[in-house]
Amino acid sequence: MPKIVHFEIPADDVKRAREFYSKVFGWEFKEIPGMNYWLISVDGGGALGGGLMKRQESGQKITDYIEVTDVDKYLKDIERQGGKVLVNKMAVPGTGWFAICTDTEGNPFGLWKDDKNAK
Repeated sequence: MPKIVHFEIPADDVKRAREFYSKVFGWEFKEIPGMNYWLISVDGGGALGGGLMKRQESGQKITDYIEVTDVDKYLKDIERQGGKVLVNKMAVPGTGWFAICTDTEGNPFGLWKDDKNAK
């Protein structure tokens, strides 16, 4: 069964957000050089983690990523059931594939598929 494997938090002030989540929840942050993106460790480096980034657009919200076996199949299912595809399938080179969608209520979520051969 698909499960949430990653989340992203947009922030207007990334430093302030890092301090908030670190002090409130004890989360650890590691910057990815040159990307203005911080990986979040919420459980000491276990399976679930997230990312923190500068907010890209007004109203951007936290996005959960759901691991799936086939991004293309799920994109078709999402549209068939009344959801929308906001960002089509894209590669994160050497890591995997993702897409961003909304459900029938307008809530954003991402799809994720691990694939070290993604280009």
